[in-house]
Amino acid sequence: MPDRLYLDHAATTPMTTAARTAVADGVARWANPSSPHAEGRAARAALEAARKQIALAYGWRHETILTGGTSEALAIALNRAVAGPRFISAVEHDAVIRAAPDAAVLGVDPHGLLSPERVSTALDTHGGADSPPPVFGSSDAEKRSLVCVQWANSETGVRQPIAAIAAVVHEAGGLLLVDAAQMPAGADPDLAEHADFIALSSHKRGGPVGIGALLVRDLAMLSPTGGQERGYRPGTENLPGALGYAAALDEPEDLAKMAELRAMLDDAITRSGGEVVAAGAMRHPAIGSYRMIGTGSAAQLIRFDLAGISVSAGSACSSGSMKPSHVLAVMGWSEPASREVVRVSFGRTTNAADVARFVQAWRQTARETRSFAA
Repeated sequence: MPDRLYLDHAATTPMTTAARTAVADGVARWANPSSPHAEGRAARAALEAARKQIALAYGWRHETILTGGTSEALAIALNRAVAGPRFISAVEHDAVIRAAPDAAVLGVDPHGLLSPERVSTALDTHGGADSPPPVFGSSDAEKRSLVCVQWANSETGVRQPIAAIAAVVHEAGGLLLVDAAQMPAGADPDLAEHADFIALSSHKRGGPVGIGALLVRDLAMLSPTGGQERGYRPGTENLPGALGYAAALDEPEDLAKMAELRAMLDDAITRSGGEVVAAGAMRHPAIGSYRMIGTGSAAQLIRFDLAGISVSAGSACSSGSMKPSHVLAVMGWSEPASREVVRVSFGRTTNAADVARFVQAWRQTARETRSFAA
């Protein structure tokens, strides 16, 4: 029986050795970082060093709020930004939709891309483009818009034109929140220049679960609630998690290698009669979605799992229910077609032999299921 092949790194990826060591060190530092005694001060110093390390890994030189994960980071920004109307793209993660149920939804093209022109039109309709940018602390600040856009889609890997979107948002006096849960450190050095808020995840980067971050350009952009994290997040700080997250970011992810592997997989799937989702769009180098025409996602997942291969159908937060993908639906996919798509995502250890093994299993599954259907 061959070893298991894990190709679901977009859901979560194994902790690096350095991250596990750092978490153990954090557990040994048992004091509360908010305590005033010597042990607490030592824990605080370690926490602040980790916070700085996390921010610098993303080229961020402003404020960093440590959170319980990306979902909480998004909820903080979406619910407590000093802003008025909220706008989200139609392909955002379920965490965004849950946190901002009343937000205006901006449509996308068949590749899943949100055009800057569509954003500009929406903000012009709101009236923001005719008003000068408000000063934080003034009553006008609560009238500006907040736009939430993902860096890369967790299902399809499609990357949004963040810089161009940021330009129209800021021209209209609005704020931009970027869901960068799927973004490796260093993947987009310019993002720090464009975003006002960035939501990040640890466990998708080789760190522990239960820790994430919200990068904030100016804390005046958020309404505080009291408690820890300078009053912007209650609860005892997760020192082991912060140390583990910082340590994981010290181990780079080889994005060039991942891009080569995904190109290899795209080509093999196409030559085997499959369909690459959003093949014409700029995509995350480590995420690809593929349709096996005539074979449902559930059947594919079972067969791949029996073959010792772990993949998923859509994002981990929704794949368990096997409900139709809202992302593919707004891209124009029919429900039957969207139910034939699986996602493959790479991590630090994925190699060409892994891709070849998956392709072999994909082709075998396609042959067997088509033969059975005939």
